[in-house]
Amino acid sequence: MAEQLQELLEKRPEQVRAILNILLESAYFYRSDNEDLFLILRRCQQEFRDFFRDYFDWELIIDVKCARVYKEKWYNEAITPANRQLFRLGRRDDCIAFMLLIEFFEKLLEENSMTVEDNSNPRFTFGELLEFEHRRFCELFNDQQDTYTAEHVRRNILTPLMPNLLKYRFLRQIQRPQGMELSREQLIFEAMPALYHYNSGRLAGGIGDAPEEMEIEVEPPDIEPDADFESGEEISDEQA
Repeated sequence: MAEQLQELLEKRPEQVRAILNILLESAYFYRSDNEDLFLILRRCQQEFRDFFRDYFDWELIIDVKCARVYKEKWYNEAITPANRQLFRLGRRDDCIAFMLLIEFFEKLLEENSMTVEDNSNPRFTFGELLEFEHRRFCELFNDQQDTYTAEHVRRNILTPLMPNLLKYRFLRQIQRPQGMELSREQLIFEAMPALYHYNSGRLAGGIGDAPEEMEIEVEPPDIEPDADFESGEEISDEQA
C-alpha cells in the first residue's frame, strides 16, 4: 500500500521527494538522468507504484533504462484535449512519421544486436532517418510517390517533427565536434530508451485509408521546447 512509501519517505526524505519530482518534471525519467535515484526507484518500485495507483490512479511504467507515469483519464473537463500539455501529433503524415521512427529504431536494434539491457543506445544520422522514412512513405503510398519526394518528407514532415521529438526526449542530438561543419543530413542523433515503450505494429493494415487527422498522444507535463533541432546538447560517452 501507499503507506509503505511514507515509511520510505521517513528514511530517505530527500531522495523520495527528488524521485517524485523528477517523474513529474518530464515525460520520461532516464537512468542516465540520475543513476543513483533511478536505482532507488527500481529497487523500491512497488512502493512508488502503489502510491501513484492509490492516490492518483496512475500507472508507473519502468524498465532498466526508463521510467514514466501514465494516466488514462483526465479529470478537468474544462481543459480540452487541444489545450492539454502533452505530446500530440494531429496530422496523418506526422503520426505515420512517428510510427516509422519506431520501425527505424527496431531496425537499428536488429542490425546492431541491441536490447534494452545494453548500456548504449542506437545512434544514426538525420540522413539515414530521412532515407528510411522516404522509402517507407513511398511504399505506403505507392500511387503518390510524386508527392512523397525526399524533399517533401524532409521539409514538410521530418523537419517540423524533430523539435518535438527532442523536446519530449524521444531523441537526443549529439553535439558536433567543435569547429566541424556538418550538413543537416550528417547530424547525429541518439534514440532514447522511451522508444522501447512503443512498437510499430500500428502500421499494419490499410494505412493509406487512414484519415488526414489522426492522433498519437503522450502525457508529459509542460516542457520548454528546444530553440532549434540543430543546436543539440553535448552528451558524455560514459554510459550509465
